Amino acid sequence: MMTANEQLAELKRGTSEILSEKDLLVKLEKSIKTNQPLIIKAGFDPTAPDIHLGHTVLMQKMAQFQKLGHQVVFLIGDFTAMVGDPSGKSKTRPQLSQAEILANVETYKKQVYKILDPAKTVIRFNSEWLNAFKAHDFIRLASHANVARMLEREDFNRRYKEGQSISLHEFMYPLLQAYDSVALKADVELGGTDQKFNLLMGRELMRDHQIEPQVCLMMPLLEGLDGVQKMSKSLNNYVGVDESPNEIYGKMMSLPDSLLRRYYDLLSSRPLTEIDTMFGKMKSGELNPKIVKSDLAVEIVTRYHNAEAGQSALKHFENVFAKKEIPDDIPEVSYPESEEVWIPKLLVALKFAATTSEGKRLVAQGGVKIDETPVKEEKLLKMAGKTIVLQCGKRKFAKVKF
Repeated sequence: MMTANEQLAELKRGTSEILSEKDLLVKLEKSIKTNQPLIIKAGFDPTAPDIHLGHTVLMQKMAQFQKLGHQVVFLIGDFTAMVGDPSGKSKTRPQLSQAEILANVETYKKQVYKILDPAKTVIRFNSEWLNAFKAHDFIRLASHANVARMLEREDFNRRYKEGQSISLHEFMYPLLQAYDSVALKADVELGGTDQKFNLLMGRELMRDHQIEPQVCLMMPLLEGLDGVQKMSKSLNNYVGVDESPNEIYGKMMSLPDSLLRRYYDLLSSRPLTEIDTMFGKMKSGELNPKIVKSDLAVEIVTRYHNAEAGQSALKHFENVFAKKEIPDDIPEVSYPESEEVWIPKLLVALKFAATTSEGKRLVAQGGVKIDETPVKEEKLLKMAGKTIVLQCGKRKFAKVKF
């Protein structure tokens, strides 16, 4: 068993802030002495079904706690999702219906076990205790904070100064999240840096209920593949958990070298000592950064698919990019139009572009090839009976039969 100091060193990896390290060390020492695992809480509001690597940073930290023998509670905020977390928002978030929440919950439950050990994960819903609240319970909960305290929050303060609307129910969100910690008697709560106010509110509310306050462990927000902006689907700098093995691997290989250590710290399951050794060899020139990047890409593909998919994606990438070969396993499709073929429309039909406008941009940027030759015009004539290999970008291929 690792000592408390060794556990702390592992858990500090990639964190932005721990309030406080001293308190966490005391809890770890007590856990070892009493042979009782710590209760680790992380809450997720099921406001959207899709998960990308940026979302998994917290889940990876949860997995670390699991490997150290602690109890992870994956808390689904089905009750608080009806309020909507105002953290970092410039306006009131729309409230979700119960049907929308339940649909997203099912997706969350399916995706979380790609990262966490099902046998060591407890899934709870905060509706278990918050649905039981009566009017006087909410009033009593609201008495634990005042308006001045709420306006200390950066987002609330900014909206107030700018004359933006702040609904009263938004003030309740931090208190409801804090009460989740009371209900679970959490030893540690995990959250992003944008959750600091809410996590600290949990510490305060636990003290008010004469419960040993939780430690707040905050993780940074993961930069996307551009190395600048936060990972986001809207910015197209993301790696999705449900994407194909080849797509995940290819995207990971486009990661800037400057972000490699950060991605290892926040996403890899490898021991810290192994990562330190690897980057020491890379710095000395003994290890090529491409190999380090490829190892992480294979690890990520393996986690969300399987080991065979990881090795297959590696081979596919080497064939297509290193050897400049067209892959053997590209899909074959039939296209019904046999005379004038408008390339942007074909790209949409193949789902290589969302709209014909996007397809036109891809052609104009030289991102489309037919039989390895870049397409310079949008139309092809007299294609009846022909078969072509169409490539869009670096990783999308299709054999099209007209």
